[in-house]
Amino acid sequence: MTYAFPPGGLPDQSVSPEGTAVFTTAYAVIPAVTQRDIVTSFLPGWDGMRMWVLARPLSGFAETFSQYAVELAAGGGSETPEVDETAQSVLLVASGTATLTIGGELHSVEAGSYAFIPAGTDWAVRAGDQGCQFHWVRKRYVAAAGVAAPTAFVTHDRDIVPTVMPNTDKWATTRFVDPADLRHDFHVNIVTFQPGGRIPFAETHVMEHGLYVLEGTAAYLLNTDWVSVGPGDFMWLRAFCPQACIATGDGPFRYLLYKDVNRHVPL
Repeated sequence: MTYAFPPGGLPDQSVSPEGTAVFTTAYAVIPAVTQRDIVTSFLPGWDGMRMWVLARPLSGFAETFSQYAVELAAGGGSETPEVDETAQSVLLVASGTATLTIGGELHSVEAGSYAFIPAGTDWAVRAGDQGCQFHWVRKRYVAAAGVAAPTAFVTHDRDIVPTVMPNTDKWATTRFVDPADLRHDFHVNIVTFQPGGRIPFAETHVMEHGLYVLEGTAAYLLNTDWVSVGPGDFMWLRAFCPQACIATGDGPFRYLLYKDVNRHVPL
């Protein structure tokens, strides 16, 4: 299994700037080829760090989450990575190694490691000798009456058995949280399609989505448009944007998927 990440660098001056990046009222596509050095961001309280901001709340678009791709140099990191006490996080390591400390407990993480960090939890991250790259999804926690807050955990992609979708063996979801666990108000899963697998209808639903392609290629329906996507491409969907997928190529098509769940719609 591979876990794509922004390529950085900068194309040669001979390369045409015409590309497939698009931002519409229903969806956005940020291709890997646009995730370059000159569009990185930096944060206070970190050292040896840069990141690509792929999604942020926008009024009238997707409003519930932010998504970063964080690159740490050897030994880089932060003792105070989160400044919002209401924000909860999911991290998925794409490459390298790091020490992740959550509530005083140390974890060694590597490519494929997955961590959930509840709101208000002290945590820190420090890259190993070869540096570390990870995806970071943040959402403000919405409490629910009579429901306990979720607790932190660290696991690995290989340790979770994917759940096969009904009537097919070509579409499965690696669920890091039980969908029936109402403590959680968002899910970050890995969705896998085998060659030829598909979403056989245009999904239209209230959840917002961030989809980062980790591996493989597909034709993806976004609203009324079919787009070709591959490793490192990011798709950003507002609520009710129709979507479907047909996996192409000879290997699996996998993406990291964010969605907000399990809470009343705010009025």
